[in-house]
Amino acid sequence: MNKTLYGIPNCDTVKKARTWLLDNGVDFSFHDFKKQGLDRATAARWLETLDWETLVNRKGTTWRNLPDARKAAVTDKASALELMLENTSVIKRPVLEGDGLLSVGFSPDAYTRLVGAA
Repeated sequence: MNKTLYGIPNCDTVKKARTWLLDNGVDFSFHDFKKQGLDRATAARWLETLDWETLVNRKGTTWRNLPDARKAAVTDKASALELMLENTSVIKRPVLEGDGLLSVGFSPDAYTRLVGAA
C-alpha cells in the first residue's frame, strides 16, 4: 500500500513532512484536504486507531474560531468525526497513513522510526 500524506499545502508542518519524505525517497501521495476533502470512511478509520483528542487540533486557529457551543459539543469520537468532516482544517496535520502505519504531526525522528528512512 502506498503511503498517503494528508494535509493542506500551505501548512508549514505539512511542507516539512513532504520535504522529508521526498528527501528520504519515501513513496507517497499527497491528499489536499482543501481540494479533495475527507471522506467519512477515512476519518472513521483514523478514529478507530487514534484518540479523537489526538486528531482534533484544539490549539489551532480553526478550533479557537469555533463558537463555544460548537467546541463544547465535541466530547467523543462521534462528535469529533462530524466536526472533522465539517471542517477539515480542525484536523491536526499532517496525517501519514499507509503500510500499516497511522501518524499525526511531524518530526524527523518520528518519521525515521515510522518509515525506516534517513
